[in-house]
Amino acid sequence: MFTKKIRELRKKKKISQETLARLAGVSLNTIVKIESGESRHPTIQTMAGIAQALGISLDEIIKKG
Repeated sequence: MFTKKIRELRKKKKISQETLARLAGVSLNTIVKIESGESRHPTIQTMAGIAQALGISLDEIIKKG
């Protein structure tokens, strides 16, 4: 699931949730909810911002496996 993938990629890049939120142009609360699984259907704009902030494609975040 993408929630786990986002957390793993963020930790691999050694950036905080706060930094990811700032780079992605979303609130810290949004990142926390996505990583915890509380936000199960984030907008495509939010996911695109996160992907860009992590330096990967949106496809890499949403693909299974």
